[in-house]
Amino acid sequence: MTEIKNFFYILILFSPHLLNSVYSAYYYKCQESYCIKEEITNNTTDPLLSLPECNVLCLDSAGLWPKPTGNVSISNLTEINSSNFIFSPFPNSSIYNLVNKSIEIFRYQINELKPCRFFLKSTSSNLTSVNITLNISDVESNTPKIDTDENYNLTAVFDEENNVIQVTVNSATYFGARHGLETLTQLVVFDDIRNRILLPSNISISDGPKFKWRGIVLDTSRNFITPKAIKRTLKGMAASKLNTFHWHITDTASFPYVSQSRPELSEAGAYSARKVYDDQTVRDIVEYGRVRGIKVVPELDAPAHVGEGWQNTGVLTCFNWTPWGSYCNEPPCGQFDISQSEIFNYLEDIYGDMLDQFGTEIFHMGGDEININCWNNTDTMTDWMVNEKGWNLTKSGFYEAWIYFQQEAQARLWNKAGKDVPIILWSSDLTALDNVTDVLPTENYYIQVWTTADDSAIQTLLNKNYTIILSNYDALYLDCGLSSWVSTGNNWCSPYKGWQTVYDNKPSDIAGNKTSQVLGGEVALWTEQTDSSSVDVRLWPRAAALAETLWTDPSTDYSAAEERMLLHRERLVDLGINADALEPEWCFKYQQHCPSSGVFNV
Repeated sequence: MTEIKNFFYILILFSPHLLNSVYSAYYYKCQESYCIKEEITNNTTDPLLSLPECNVLCLDSAGLWPKPTGNVSISNLTEINSSNFIFSPFPNSSIYNLVNKSIEIFRYQINELKPCRFFLKSTSSNLTSVNITLNISDVESNTPKIDTDENYNLTAVFDEENNVIQVTVNSATYFGARHGLETLTQLVVFDDIRNRILLPSNISISDGPKFKWRGIVLDTSRNFITPKAIKRTLKGMAASKLNTFHWHITDTASFPYVSQSRPELSEAGAYSARKVYDDQTVRDIVEYGRVRGIKVVPELDAPAHVGEGWQNTGVLTCFNWTPWGSYCNEPPCGQFDISQSEIFNYLEDIYGDMLDQFGTEIFHMGGDEININCWNNTDTMTDWMVNEKGWNLTKSGFYEAWIYFQQEAQARLWNKAGKDVPIILWSSDLTALDNVTDVLPTENYYIQVWTTADDSAIQTLLNKNYTIILSNYDALYLDCGLSSWVSTGNNWCSPYKGWQTVYDNKPSDIAGNKTSQVLGGEVALWTEQTDSSSVDVRLWPRAAALAETLWTDPSTDYSAAEERMLLHRERLVDLGINADALEPEWCFKYQQHCPSSGVFNV
């Protein structure tokens, strides 16, 4: 890359025509709230707006993503000295280091806007500088939580006398201020017609999310996802104002998590010694997320979805049994043998490790896709059920065993945490029990729903006063639509879920008058057919569609957001994220000409 840049510098130095004041044969003008491409001629009298400039001035909400929920007023794009962003000193406090890191990220992202030719331009001493002040009322809250206030107000006023734009971000917490800086980053644009950096000199934005839980669940067990790729995911989340990284860190296929207390599990269960998440790596990822306003929530799935790593513990059954279709939903199979009490000593130790690394606000225990036939063919378990517990070997008896496991696991988690940590479980046969509120009290459990949006079980859970998290597979499973990896045809949850489907998956349409019980939602990426080389293209920009749905709760469908989505996809690419192409680039440059119902497609 360095060689390419050096070649580009030499090319420009010996090609003076590249340094002309106008770098394009085309410009854009605003028409019906969209940007229209026009040829520059000798008779052109319109202002020569570049596409980035026009997007800010013309598109809905200045092209911002996610769309702000309050007032948006933008005017007077002004050329600025992009090397002279001056931040007012921030007082020493619990968030001092977070603020400084956020400023570093801001400066880096602005610098990445500039193409090579920008650095060859002579800089005028008369360019407008930018002063930025962060006013944060709570300077002690330094960890993102479910109830963290993420609201912010962003203002900019031009001080003509001093030739400076005074930018102010007001927020209750650091995390709201971080969102404000993210919005400001999107308003700094490179004018590729005149080779300059622009910022509106007058800004007034009030903003804050509609839903508290806006996230991604990423499986790192079926295929290992490198820490570098995970950080790219977190970077994209921050740019889209997603705030929860749900880390499905282990499963039957591998156990890459290095437990400080039980290291033998990853030694036996990781794909290789290089494909693990050790203590330092986990803490680094948690911190990387914290700086970007993202809480990292671990999931230790059980009593199903266990296999590799547990082979020599004496607590595992059904591991890699065949034919696998009789004992689990996909290979390899594996479940805990609930009769083995040593399970809970293992789990308590691992819970302690994870709580120390991830915090004690909330914990995901998985808890779905139990295969009763697996347990029914495990002699030690059936003997224990009948002879020690007095349970029959019908479905209801096995549900008793499942309840026993969940309550004992809960007790061990709470013992390690020293408090009643709220627990998330996936929806399952257990959460569908008539007496589920006796087994899983609503004050202690959140239910993450993965079945279809029209599943009557959702309304049943809401009527029982559960708070739910939406991950309905008919809209939010991003691994759908690929070929089957266990047979012919397509995979089980086909078809592919486009960004439009993700965007239009509105909580209010699913929960109706119980929408207040929806904490939020997550897109899910299960990695049977994804690894570090493809994780970006599977997640992005579709995950950003969920970000706007849960931040803004828009009253319109995806079509009203299409131009802003294409713009945000470009932002993600500029950040080094390999976001999938949604349309030909031509559509990005000819707004509303590609959609069949587009304004100009008449």
